[in-house]
Amino acid sequence: MTISLADPLVRLILALAAIFAFVGLNGLLLVYAERKVAGYVQRRPGPLHVGPQGLLQPLVDALKLVGKQLLTPFKGDRVLFWAAPLLAFMPVALCLLPLPFDANLKAIDINLGLVLILAFSGVNVIALCLAGWGSGNKWGVLGAARAVAQSVAYEVPLLLSVLAVAFMAGSLDLYAVTEAQGPWPWQWYAIQNPLAFIIFLICAVAETNRAPFDLPEAESELTAGFHTEYSGMGFGLFFLAEYANMIVVSGVATALFLGGYQGPIASGVWWFLLKLYAILLLIIWLRWTYPRVRFDQLLNLSWKRLTPIALIVLAGTAVVVRLGG
Repeated sequence: MTISLADPLVRLILALAAIFAFVGLNGLLLVYAERKVAGYVQRRPGPLHVGPQGLLQPLVDALKLVGKQLLTPFKGDRVLFWAAPLLAFMPVALCLLPLPFDANLKAIDINLGLVLILAFSGVNVIALCLAGWGSGNKWGVLGAARAVAQSVAYEVPLLLSVLAVAFMAGSLDLYAVTEAQGPWPWQWYAIQNPLAFIIFLICAVAETNRAPFDLPEAESELTAGFHTEYSGMGFGLFFLAEYANMIVVSGVATALFLGGYQGPIASGVWWFLLKLYAILLLIIWLRWTYPRVRFDQLLNLSWKRLTPIALIVLAGTAVVVRLGG
């Protein structure tokens, strides 16, 4: 039996292995970057002693986390409790598969990649709900309820902003959307439709439960929210899933609004990664700059402001595309 790289199954397996390696490595790098950014904002050095300039601190913390004892709450549901962190992390690999890192780097050939990402990204809220409910902890249940309400609120304007871009490109294939834009910044949809880009970024931060929209965790109110009872790698999987989801939304924003792998000089995967990490640093900077909003403010921002504006943007985009076509 011969194994060929032309075999779709072989390519899929290799792509999934590469994605898990990519997510793990970036998890370590983003933890280090987050601590350094936090230190810079708070006028302190951040990690400094473990390895050169503290570079090995995330690796040591990860090894320590692996060695922690796994505990199940006495009043919790064992099946739901341990299914939740796995359910939070596993869909991430499927969400990364359709991302157009490069024109010649395609793991699967799917013309509805955007639909696949939007479908599987919704699994995360189910995982958070199971985590809070399965832990049997009142803070966990409150965090889970907040996660569901937050997800329902912000998925609406996020989908509307994505539809605006789909109308402009005439496709739901991320490769086609990338190719519809040019290599120069004024050809990117972030410049041509800035309101859709801003709405997408705000909703992406809320969808990943990052500050100032980290209400499902809210350490000052709910201890740790939905993952209060988790220790060891149970907590580690939630932690890694959060950073992986940040990579997904940053990658989608790069493909939809920033021209993906296209750049003024030598288009390629380096342009995609440069834009991806720029958005990741923006998300990290927001966490350590703005205070957490109240829950009523979070919902009002979505239903009373972002959703009506997104509807207007979508309608305006449809009219412009129709008249232009």
